[in-house]
Amino acid sequence: MANTAAPVSIHQHRSSDDVEFHVTYLDTDTGRVRREDFHDLAAAERFASAQLRDEDSWAVVDQVKAHHTSRMVA
Repeated sequence: MANTAAPVSIHQHRSSDDVEFHVTYLDTDTGRVRREDFHDLAAAERFASAQLRDEDSWAVVDQVKAHHTSRMVA
């Protein structure tokens, strides 16, 4: 039996720029595990929910500290 919605998030949404949300999910079309990154928790949970298409589908939303790097270009 496939889930029809992602579970309610247990994470508190922080509107800070130092947080991002990674959605890791099984792409059942290709059989590969993939990841998409979001700056907004609601968008990440909507995307995760959309990936739950059949009984083999799964998706996980992780809140992570964003690492902003700068690169120097010559």
